[in-house]
Amino acid sequence: MKRFTYPFCYTPDPEIVKASESLIGRIDADPDLKDIFAEGKMMGVLMVQDAEGRADFLYGFSGLAGGRSRVEGFVPPIFDLTDPEGHFRKEEAGISELNRRIREAGDTEPGLAAALKAERKERSIALQDWLFRQYVVLNAMGERKSILDIFAERGLTPPGGTGDCAAPKLLQYAYLNGLKPLAMGEFWYGASPEKEVRTQGCFYPSCTGKCGPLLAFMLQGLDVEPNPLDADSPASEADFKVLYEDDCIIVADKPSGMLAVPGRTLKVSLQERLQRLTGPGADVRACHRLDMDTSGLIVFAKDAASLAALQQQFEKHEVQKSYVAKLCPGAPLAQGGRISLPLILDYDDRPRQMVDFQDGKQAVTDWELMRKLPDGGALVRFTPLTGRTHQLRVHAAHPLGLGRPIAGDRLYGGGSGRLCLHAATLSFTHPRSGKRMSFNSEPGFIV
Repeated sequence: MKRFTYPFCYTPDPEIVKASESLIGRIDADPDLKDIFAEGKMMGVLMVQDAEGRADFLYGFSGLAGGRSRVEGFVPPIFDLTDPEGHFRKEEAGISELNRRIREAGDTEPGLAAALKAERKERSIALQDWLFRQYVVLNAMGERKSILDIFAERGLTPPGGTGDCAAPKLLQYAYLNGLKPLAMGEFWYGASPEKEVRTQGCFYPSCTGKCGPLLAFMLQGLDVEPNPLDADSPASEADFKVLYEDDCIIVADKPSGMLAVPGRTLKVSLQERLQRLTGPGADVRACHRLDMDTSGLIVFAKDAASLAALQQQFEKHEVQKSYVAKLCPGAPLAQGGRISLPLILDYDDRPRQMVDFQDGKQAVTDWELMRKLPDGGALVRFTPLTGRTHQLRVHAAHPLGLGRPIAGDRLYGGGSGRLCLHAATLSFTHPRSGKRMSFNSEPGFIV
């Protein structure tokens, strides 16, 4: 029997994909459902098995839908905070009244305003604690814990909205009704949000900030797939190539799935492999970043002086590099252009990045269409003019960018398989000789 879906990095089960397509069709055919979900919503599908061994599907949505917590055909919330007669709504109204009184006090009664603000803070914290104590969840072993206690055991405070995502709602309903979870997936329906990268019909991993600790508890007792990011890469030393090496630098061609530098997992990085091959006389250090799933060219320094010189070239934008990417099928593309979108870390869902025009750091990418592919995809060349985390991945997938995720990009809706992003060209000045050096590499996903 298959293991249950590891929700933070997965390829959706074919049955989950079929069920999601069926749900989209049902929503599209129902004017009421289409209206309440049109604003955009993360949906969840859970395949379950009853005591007689019959399989079925449960459906859920994150947060509220058109202001409603309960919609026929979808699992209910773990705790319904929308009850107008409940403690949460009444206390929320009291805090709103404090806000009104603070505005009235303004600058004319600073002492009263300060006292009211202190009371508002105290009541807000108490209400949030009370709320998370009401969210008592189950796991597959029948254990019960409040969300507040689950996070407290890790020294954390639950972010707002914890417990309202589709995945915990689905699991809670299954456990309460004696159903065995078999597989799960979460996908987007409706309009794309301004900040997050979300495309209708695309599957996404569960969020790490809200659902990380919560699902870790709720999945206990299930036979869950291992985290694929924890396993060492199947790539061997023979899978990377050293294109150039001298006393100062190493230029290597990194395979997809290999860490460039040591990380928090037990995976052996390219930097460690090169250090082992070079010997104790050198101090091999990467001069720039390359995501684990991105393949291609990367330069390492063997000594501190070379490292500093090359890093300075990167800081001064004196290094030229370009990437080749395979994009998923989608809307027609122009022949090329420039994307300029400010990016910021999604603190509730690391390492995902968001577009934020107020607080984000500007990220600029030039791009050109190389060719269209028979399956509706496209090959494009990216030339980043800045070096933000996940810059090319977000610029490809976001509706204000190309609106077409890179194939294999699980974080941003590109589906399963290898990430089809390759660092194809690299040009810099040698730190000792001053000679300009250029390198080229062909991506393995071009056929």
